[in-house]
Amino acid sequence: MSKSKAGVGRGGVQARGQPAGRKSAGAKGDDGSGISPGAIREIVESIVIAFVLAFLFRTFEAEAFVIPTGSMAPTLMGRHKELTCPECGFPFQVSASVEVDSRTNRANGPRVTGATCPNCRFPVDLDQGNPWGKTYRSYKGDRILVGKFPYEFGEPKRWDVAVFKFPGGAETNYIKRVIGLPGERIRIFGGDIYVQGDGAGWSIARKPPRKMRAMLQVVHDARFVSRRLRDAGWPPRWSPGPSEGGEGWTPSADSRFFTSKGTEGGEAWVGYRHLVPTHADWLRIQRGDLPPGFRPRPQLITDLIGYNTGIAGHSPLGVSGRDYFRRVGVHWVGDLALEADVEVEGPGGAMMLELAEGDRRFRCRIDVATGEAALSISGPGMEAYHPRAVTPLRGPGRHHVCFANVDDRLTLWIDGRVVDFDTTTDYPPLGNNLPTDLDLQPARIGTQGARLRVGNLRVLRDIYYIAEKFDGTMLDNDTNGFGVIADYDERTWAALKLRWRERGESPEELLRRPAAWRQIAAGRRAVEFQVPADRFLVLGDNSAESQDSRLWVTKRMANGERPGHFVRRELLIGKALVIYWPHSLDRIPYLEIPIRFFPNFKRMGIVR
Repeated sequence: MSKSKAGVGRGGVQARGQPAGRKSAGAKGDDGSGISPGAIREIVESIVIAFVLAFLFRTFEAEAFVIPTGSMAPTLMGRHKELTCPECGFPFQVSASVEVDSRTNRANGPRVTGATCPNCRFPVDLDQGNPWGKTYRSYKGDRILVGKFPYEFGEPKRWDVAVFKFPGGAETNYIKRVIGLPGERIRIFGGDIYVQGDGAGWSIARKPPRKMRAMLQVVHDARFVSRRLRDAGWPPRWSPGPSEGGEGWTPSADSRFFTSKGTEGGEAWVGYRHLVPTHADWLRIQRGDLPPGFRPRPQLITDLIGYNTGIAGHSPLGVSGRDYFRRVGVHWVGDLALEADVEVEGPGGAMMLELAEGDRRFRCRIDVATGEAALSISGPGMEAYHPRAVTPLRGPGRHHVCFANVDDRLTLWIDGRVVDFDTTTDYPPLGNNLPTDLDLQPARIGTQGARLRVGNLRVLRDIYYIAEKFDGTMLDNDTNGFGVIADYDERTWAALKLRWRERGESPEELLRRPAAWRQIAAGRRAVEFQVPADRFLVLGDNSAESQDSRLWVTKRMANGERPGHFVRRELLIGKALVIYWPHSLDRIPYLEIPIRFFPNFKRMGIVR
């Protein structure tokens, strides 16, 4: 479990003054030294002004910080290794915080020797002498600018990324996302945040579209396909499904693109199944002894994050409780998004985007001729839910689309812009918080008479906030026997251990059977926090590895007291604004020209 801290940059952002004037060459001062008293005065004044500007800028405007740990990953990276999966080519990061002392930044910890690709689940060997002959160095965390102005003249807002002084008096500043505001009661349940105001009932806390889009995490990116998996006969995750009266889709050889001729008739679909190899599967594939006719079963999508899959000090294929669950994820995630590049090749018909959660289907239907989009939700009680909008996806053309079902709200983006519907796209609680067989194919793209070509498909998921709370007596997550932060009660963990260790039923096998995982998910607990006046509840985006408001009473201050779960208003330093310098690159991207300290432009940008 990594500490949720933001290391202070050595000094603030400095403003550099320049001398106002310059003497001509050969001019001498009154004392014959070559520098006049006026020039000396100008230099002194410039230095003083520079220091004053730097002090004012640091005190009232902005300050530079370095992120040492991964409690906010993947939004903000701590010390980490940059990896490219040798099997599918998917780029990802893995934490390397354990390799160094966070206070001195000196390498004194165990080396990270293995990681798991979150896209194809290949176990990547990072140790010396690995099969690829590569040296996987670790990089410092993101350097960010923190604005002090927003909190000097305004109040923090929910979902802000804020830097603050640790309530227990730690030497290092912490960085987290503001979740609970003064006077609110906050509940964490099923990965979501619920809020209860004065005299009101519980309501889900919905992220603004820009925040939500930035916080989505990749489950699968179809641009990165393992050739070895394909050659071994492993089925593609995206594949055409049974047509309902219409002509089906034709996949490309690598199943990265799908084409529909748009024949008039019923609906035709191409669907995603979460067909992920286990480490045992990869061992068999590497040995070439995958059984003939082997057909894997799809699994439920979980809160696995590649950043947490690093293994230090032993083989990447070793199995221990904590490392094992890091590679799998122990919480089912139903809040998903679907992304695709769409080329409309004909003037008519309709395109459908669909997501499943529990026993419900969430659909967006776009009429290609008019550009009208209509939303719908299957099941009882939602017959009147029909938000409509006009989109730019009209007639032949190319577009990037993203459709999300997150925080009990449907959101549609076309070419990076949120589509405004004629009524709210929020929906009430539907009781669909347990998985069903629909969740084994949670995303689909369909056509009804439209000539389409779709590709670059991605499935993404929302952040899953784990319902953990330490009450000052015993850490609940220590009782599960695996050292894993999870929101299951002790009875559920005991049942899971029994299934795994005595019956031989691994979590991956249970994830292939939604009915079995429902019994696990039914054991999820809810935790609540009453936020006092002038206090804030803060959580890390990397919930499984963040020591945040949920767990702070595990720490003791110098006087033996515990800091409590909240940040006092006066401890807030400011709001994270931009990543101004992520770790530099060793070569120019795409050109592969070796150049030390090449700017990593891709990760520079505004912190959402």
